[in-house]
This record gives sequence, C-alpha cells and structure tokens, in this order.
Amino acid sequence: MTEANESNTQPNFSIQKIFVKDVSFESPNTPEIFLDQDWQPDVNLNLQTQSRQLAEDIYEVVLHITVTAKLDDEKIAYLVEVQQAGIFNVTNFSDEDVTYMLGSYTPNVLFPFAREVIADLVSKGGFPQMLVAPVNFDALFQKQIQEQQSNTAESEAEPEQA
Repeated sequence: MTEANESNTQPNFSIQKIFVKDVSFESPNTPEIFLDQDWQPDVNLNLQTQSRQLAEDIYEVVLHITVTAKLDDEKIAYLVEVQQAGIFNVTNFSDEDVTYMLGSYTPNVLFPFAREVIADLVSKGGFPQMLVAPVNFDALFQKQIQEQQSNTAESEAEPEQA
C-alpha cells in the first residue's frame, strides 16, 4: 500500500470554521438592578448541542448556551444566549466515533469560544465578571447515550395496545 492510500484511510479531524451563529444579551431591570447592594445572583446555565451534516464528512455543530442571572428568585439581572458554532471535517471514523466526535469532542472545542463571548457580554452589560465553569461534555454525552438506551429499552418492553 502506498503512503497516499494509507493517508486516505486514516481518521482525520479538522476545524474548518468557528463562528457565532446567534447572540443575545438582555438586562430588563437596569438601571435599577445596579442599585441592589447585595449582588448574590442565582445563576442558571442551560446547555444544548445540535449537529447536522452539510456534505460528505463535513458537519456543523452548534453549542447553545443560555445563562440567566436572577436576584431574589424573580428579578432577572441578565439573560445571555449564545449559539457558538463550528464546521468540522470528520473523515474515516466509524459511525460510533462520528457520533462521539459530534456529541462530545466538538462541543469541547466550541465551549471556550462561547465562554469568552458570555464573559464579554456580561462585562459590557455593566455586571461583575461572569466566568462559566468548565463542563464535562464526555460525561454529558455518556448520560445522554444511557438515557437513549434506557428509553429504547422501555419502549420495546411496553406491551402493544389493542
């Protein structure tokens, strides 16, 4: 086998492009919220990923992150929504490995970019720095796979309705 043929069968992962697909910052209770001397917000972080195939071996992955900071469990200080996206080349991987790459590896690549956007928007909104804690996408991916397997097993075990 020639070197060219060997390189054509080796797994290859590459980043084609990283970009912000959508971004939103809302601070509905300013400027009054800045008068609150006790800045102890309740911060809620919501993560979702989505992927789709654009062409052979080319995928778009979008990491959706929503951060909501509330005071007194009702007054929204700020709401940040970021859709951080990337286009990735995933070549010569098994279907199982492609699923892992899209569900865990690529969100790990996108997350630092999204975290930077969030920190920048919150600071520009006049609020104390917001540092989003690291996320274990491997654990989230494994949990999602287990839930899917559990749901499949449950649906197969249910008796058919007459």
